[in-house]
Amino acid sequence: MRVYVPLTLVLLRAAVAAGGLSTATAFAVTPALREWYASGDTEELEFAAMTDAAEASLRLLATDPDAPRQRVVIAADVVDGVVRLDPDQHPAALSVLEPIPVADFASVHVDDPGVAEQIRDAAASIAAADAGDEDAAFVVSGIEDHQLQWYGVQELPALLG
Repeated sequence: MRVYVPLTLVLLRAAVAAGGLSTATAFAVTPALREWYASGDTEELEFAAMTDAAEASLRLLATDPDAPRQRVVIAADVVDGVVRLDPDQHPAALSVLEPIPVADFASVHVDDPGVAEQIRDAAASIAAADAGDEDAAFVVSGIEDHQLQWYGVQELPALLG
């Protein structure tokens, strides 16, 4: 099963230094997500799950003011039996109950550093957006216009510099 794990660059560095993630909250194409989207092929559903992970990364940035203002999502392959679905939390949400070694990372997705200011504003607005502030919700939703850049796992050393 392909899962999308939200991180920050700080958390990614720590995961790489540790050889992987011990456990993770992630997003994937779950039965609840398939039901949520009445139509859509697997690629569209995977994009939706990754977009949800990118929003979760934004939430992580909101709690870590020292992290570089770039969303990070790890795409990884895990065995179905090591996940617990969390549909009450979110249709695509799940918990990965076993470690995810770096060798199981399929790719890394990171914001271009050039959008750091917009990411900063969105991270600062996410709590207000959750509380129903329409202006804040507009700022947060605007960040979805910025696609995450794709990196191969072999590019992690250069990415983390």
